[in-house]
Amino acid sequence: MDIAVPRRSNRLPGVTMAGFRQRLPAPVDIAMVAHPMVTVLIDLSEGEGIVSESRGRRERGSVVIGLMPGELRAGGRVGECLQIRLEPDVAASVLDASPDLNGTMAPLSDVWGRDAGRLEDRLRATASWDERFGIAAEVVGRRIRARTPVAPEVAHSWRRTLMSRGRIQVDSLADEVGWDRKRLWARFRSQLGISPKRAMRLVRFDNAAHLLAAGHPTARVAAECGYTDQSHLHREVKAFTGHTPSAVAVAPWLAIDDVAWPASSGRVHERSA
Repeated sequence: MDIAVPRRSNRLPGVTMAGFRQRLPAPVDIAMVAHPMVTVLIDLSEGEGIVSESRGRRERGSVVIGLMPGELRAGGRVGECLQIRLEPDVAASVLDASPDLNGTMAPLSDVWGRDAGRLEDRLRATASWDERFGIAAEVVGRRIRARTPVAPEVAHSWRRTLMSRGRIQVDSLADEVGWDRKRLWARFRSQLGISPKRAMRLVRFDNAAHLLAAGHPTARVAAECGYTDQSHLHREVKAFTGHTPSAVAVAPWLAIDDVAWPASSGRVHERSA
């Protein structure tokens, strides 16, 4: 599989993108691992395309996947797709229904209406990933600017949750933004669709999953990520993915993360995985 990532000029705060192209369209069946971002998966394949399944729901084509969708699989005959990952505070602006999408997925056309089809047509009209990233950044950026952002206190709390890898206390967040715990909990949940505590669990799990994929033993991962013991880690991994830590460690979805989501890049990279 060839993977492309955008140059700096096409990047927006809280938004990451990657393009995927199979050399020959072929059937795939990949278990997708939960991560602390809302995902927009834009299917650019010809014919059958991508089929996404979660919690008994099956969707074909472009979809929006909320936080914590449960066991999630992507399959079908995949040729090309563009994946856009949105931090929850940004997703609240880009996707009007973002808080309502958590724990599930929906067709992109249900969320963006006719704009979804227009975007797909524009992306299919060019084979250049550089141009595709530019088009996607234009559309996402326009939606961000046109809508009211989440409260600065909520955005700050989300960023601190990420920076601490899920190991900060809710009371500490409340103190930092000058709110009481009850107000932070209510505003965070209403605007991001997830409670602060659940957000911390998700971010901590994401860190653990990447350490497992990097080959670290479960005992070390449990200790480093703040779990009480290996059993605690096992329960959390099972809750988020439906799989054991050993299965998550070899998940194909995580194996390509270092290529698809690099920390920084000055140009479009195309690599094979």
